[in-house]
Amino acid sequence: MIETDVLVVGAGPAGSTAAKHAALGGAKVILMDKKSEIGSPKRCAEGVSKKGLKKLGIEPNPRFIAKELDGVRLVSPNGTDVWMTSEEIELPEAGYILERKVFDKFMAMDAARAGAEIKVKTMATGVIKSDEGFIVTCESMGKEFDIKTKILIAADGPESHIGRWAGLKTAQKAVHMESGIQYEMCNLHFERDGVIEFYFGSCAPGGYVWVFPKGDDIANVGLAVIAPKANKPAIEYLDDFVSKSPITKDAQAVEINVGGDPVGGMPKKIYDDHIMVVGDAAGQVNPLTGGGIISGMTGGMYAGQVAAEAIKDENYSAKYLKKYDSLVREDIGEEIRKYSIVQEYLLTLSDEELDDIAAEFQNVNFSKVSTTQLIKSLIKVSPKAALKLGKIFL
Repeated sequence: MIETDVLVVGAGPAGSTAAKHAALGGAKVILMDKKSEIGSPKRCAEGVSKKGLKKLGIEPNPRFIAKELDGVRLVSPNGTDVWMTSEEIELPEAGYILERKVFDKFMAMDAARAGAEIKVKTMATGVIKSDEGFIVTCESMGKEFDIKTKILIAADGPESHIGRWAGLKTAQKAVHMESGIQYEMCNLHFERDGVIEFYFGSCAPGGYVWVFPKGDDIANVGLAVIAPKANKPAIEYLDDFVSKSPITKDAQAVEINVGGDPVGGMPKKIYDDHIMVVGDAAGQVNPLTGGGIISGMTGGMYAGQVAAEAIKDENYSAKYLKKYDSLVREDIGEEIRKYSIVQEYLLTLSDEELDDIAAEFQNVNFSKVSTTQLIKSLIKVSPKAALKLGKIFL
């Protein structure tokens, strides 16, 4: 029996951040991941904001930054596009495309440097609750063993088993789970350098197509769809886009990534006695964009900090750990709630309505690139949007 104060299951960015902050707070921490290589395979378009990294105290490193961004291009179903780059507006705050296979390792190394013990290729196969915490049954390289922990942090992704095994209802409904697929490709033909592109409408029902540049002719090209809106597999939508887009006419895929993206928001309860749930496992994802790196790491940070405090105070009750829930909902909960309403609204729009909005956007002078700025502009040009979203964003 291995004993520890805090056990974090899942070494993605959220889990590594939780382990790091728990260790910095003086707790004995084990961080485990079922993969033999942390960060691989990636299941992400890899975009983050500079502001988000700064908020988390992470210094950009050339080793994990694949591309610095210069703005956004939005494309409606009929090809009408809206450019928001340094050619049109000032960009005081852009973002990066990461190399997740490197970034995730860096975050795990940060946790190790803070004092956490890392266990790779170690899978949790069961959870038993006791009066003193949890006993997690593990398997690694053909060997089975148990880890006894006072606090368990579940960071095991959108298909999370840990929270469910521990008695929490964290599973997302199918209607709130986007099906995502992505190629990493070379030989692309970009119109402008360093611009992320989004394509909306029936090319990706319930979601959008993204083109996220990672180099001179390299990009992640992917999409996400919601099952009730899609009438064929996600890969067929993606292959159709790739075959028709001038950007990808000569492109070749060198990697394929698939996975689910939970966009239904945070469950009602993401903590209990001796346990907290973070990241995708806790629905800490922007429902509008599907992005979850920064928000998941934010959840991990608060969970790690609260775990360390709980260890010091020798109090692992749900009442004590509720502090984590309060902190994370105060920070990102309202944003998730508002963007969930926007996502529901966008699901009601036809291709023709999206084309009309793009046409109206041609006359809008954007002052900066942000999701909130886009929504406020949408409200101004669309009476329907004003009716549905005006009270929330204006």
